[in-house]
Amino acid sequence: MKLDILAFASHPDDIELGCAGTLIAHVAAGKKVGIIDLTQGELGTRGTPETRLQEGKDAGKVMGVEVRENLGFADGFFQNDREHQLKIVEVLRRYKPEIVIANAVHDRHPDHGRGGELVSEACFKAGLKMIKTQDQDWREQEAWRPKAVYHYIQDRLITPDFIVDVTPHWEKKMEAVRAFKSQFYNPDDSSPNTYISSPEFLDFIEARAKELGHAIGVKYGEGFTKERHIGIQNLFDLI
Repeated sequence: MKLDILAFASHPDDIELGCAGTLIAHVAAGKKVGIIDLTQGELGTRGTPETRLQEGKDAGKVMGVEVRENLGFADGFFQNDREHQLKIVEVLRRYKPEIVIANAVHDRHPDHGRGGELVSEACFKAGLKMIKTQDQDWREQEAWRPKAVYHYIQDRLITPDFIVDVTPHWEKKMEAVRAFKSQFYNPDDSSPNTYISSPEFLDFIEARAKELGHAIGVKYGEGFTKERHIGIQNLFDLI
């Protein structure tokens, strides 16, 4: 299956918090979107790998994505090395996305910046035909390089290169976030409190989106950084 957009996350729920509105907007526009979670988030204080996998599936249904896979990398310990890059190269060549969205270039959690770098390097190497990979049926894959790689903004504020208006899709984005019932605020849950399980954290997510939206004259926005300059042929494409 060929996808238009493939979004990567170091942990299940990174996508929901960082760029779910953008993915939902493109699904609504008829684009085929997929999600790849690198780890199962097994080092998290709340929930289990099994519950987070199910929550990811539930969130994926809310967003309307075509596929959601988990590569099972070691939470907190995966590396940007040949072994991990080749696994991502295989996925990129299988789905042939035009656009890849990856974790923030740096963030509070070290997995985020490392995951973003890992995916970025794999995107380049996926286009090198001398790097050989096989699909799930052991057939040699063709080289494929996405046309663009963008990074969503996570906990730490990074000045965005562009902002996507997600106002029409805000409620569905938050529905996808709340699909991770084990991770975020639930007054009936007696699990240990964490940085992201307080009610204030979801207030922060909304406030960040309002701040970014305000910058472009809308109610809610999601910000991204680019890896190379964005070229246009018509100034009106920027309006």
